[in-house]
Amino acid sequence: MKNPDAIVIGAGIVGASVALSLTNAGFKVLVIDRGAVSSGTTGAGEGNILVSDKDPGPELTLALRSRDLWFEMQDDVGDTFELEAKGGVVVARNDDGPLMILASEQSNHGVTIQKLDHTSLHELEPYLDQRYQSGVFYPQDSQCQPMLAAAHVIRTVVQRGGAFISQAKVTRILVNQGAVTGIETTQGNFSAPIIVNATGTWAGELAQMAGSHLPIAPRKGFILVTEPTKKYVFHKVYDSDYVANVASSDADLQTSTVVEGTRAGTILIGASRERVGFDGSMNYEILRRLAAQATSLFPVLRDVQLLRAYRGFRPYAPDHLPVIGEDATVKGLWHSAGHEGAGIGLAPGSAALITDAILGRESFMDGSAFSPARFEKVSL
Repeated sequence: MKNPDAIVIGAGIVGASVALSLTNAGFKVLVIDRGAVSSGTTGAGEGNILVSDKDPGPELTLALRSRDLWFEMQDDVGDTFELEAKGGVVVARNDDGPLMILASEQSNHGVTIQKLDHTSLHELEPYLDQRYQSGVFYPQDSQCQPMLAAAHVIRTVVQRGGAFISQAKVTRILVNQGAVTGIETTQGNFSAPIIVNATGTWAGELAQMAGSHLPIAPRKGFILVTEPTKKYVFHKVYDSDYVANVASSDADLQTSTVVEGTRAGTILIGASRERVGFDGSMNYEILRRLAAQATSLFPVLRDVQLLRAYRGFRPYAPDHLPVIGEDATVKGLWHSAGHEGAGIGLAPGSAALITDAILGRESFMDGSAFSPARFEKVSL
């Protein structure tokens, strides 16, 4: 496919979702990645599809619609990626006042919540440390297997007339009179009037190739994975300080407790955040801290063996909002990037916003808060 209607660069779940949305709108779509499917941020994700960690505002509106679109996408491509509305439980180690205020505000903006006393909290999570007195249950929080999701979505795009090329590094974005005309790659040149930058942490580099600017930076995080074990954790359970850490602009290390089980019986433990560039080295002190925090939440995990640990780089934008829309200076260059740790959850909604904007039709929300134009003069 040398002359598709649109080229999507990036075969993670964000790029796959855009490709599927455009394909379903009638476009011939070529997906290109310098590696394999999910070889970037998606491959290091936990598969979170959350509304519980969003403050009221445009990102929460996007998250609510995107969460529903995940289940519509499952109906479209098939039940093949372990999508599950498992629900989330948020607890506070000390004063639960801020958590309860946030939950009430979220409820006023369409989030389903259930405030939990000690009895109802421990009925939902019987292995949770008994010292926790209260919490909030978010039944809309969901989880998928993100690598399977990206693979099956791209397979569907190809089955519907699209194409996918892996191991093709983009070396140049072709621009003529302020508009994209195509790309040069290590596997040949391709022409298209629409190019979607879905390259996650590397989105800034790609924008620079077109003579534009996006201040996207990597934010490193670690995940621990236990051996398959008895079902000790029934929902995604996390400390309320996780929300503050996600929203923080601090470059230094931050950790908060996030614990959840998977269908395979393993338990995922996070989460850490630090801005140290693309330093991929292992940090055993961070791993010990995450493990200690998890066992303080679920003491029973002290007797469960760790299977492995891995790290990934989340695409960080200075205002913590994703970048969704047409480039501020280059016509035909569209961005869906900068979702940080929420890329999997927000992927289908972001794709819908881009497709609606390309087609010039009304969308489910005003996406101006995510416009790339807000970063025209911002650097990290």
